[in-house]
Amino acid sequence: MTEALQELAAHITLKRPDDVLETQIAFGELTVTTPPSELPGLVAFLRADAACRFNTLVDITAVDWPSRPARFDVVYHFLSMYRNHRIRVKAAVREDEMVPSITEPFPAANWFEREIFDMFGILFSGHPDLRRILTDYGFRGYPLRKDFPTTGYVEVRYDEAEKRVVYEPVKLVQEYRQFDFMSPWEGAEYILPGDEKPGETA
Repeated sequence: MTEALQELAAHITLKRPDDVLETQIAFGELTVTTPPSELPGLVAFLRADAACRFNTLVDITAVDWPSRPARFDVVYHFLSMYRNHRIRVKAAVREDEMVPSITEPFPAANWFEREIFDMFGILFSGHPDLRRILTDYGFRGYPLRKDFPTTGYVEVRYDEAEKRVVYEPVKLVQEYRQFDFMSPWEGAEYILPGDEKPGETA
């Protein structure tokens, strides 16, 4: 399997030298790193080339690296049922950079790209309908960025008196922010091994 992936990596690099920054084989999968601007050409090649035939888009996701200049990795997973191969295509993207949409060759990318926009704030140029898909229309921020607070900014609840959904700023009393990491079995007559406090034995 590794030999076949090495041959595939060499083939893609030979045919699309401007599209490939790096290839890597790990855990039985090939990863190809490409500049964002070259994504449409590379994806079209991977779909059409007889040695590749990656005609199934499995998933698109992103990874946030806040300390990097190119903050995000946009990651595509493709499957070739003809060749029984999977490939991962990765592009590093700056926060102010747009990624070309691949909805033209792969209509299934539509909702994946909307989800990435909703969760990370990454913009896709050429997308037919780029709007939030999981959060509410008035939602502020991008929940899967690592600098997004775990409590969020607002909470939503149904107000019985007003008979409508209301949005309120998150207000947490301080004791909810402090954790002592005690066992949930604290106070139980039998302490499970590993749950005892320092100095105690089960």
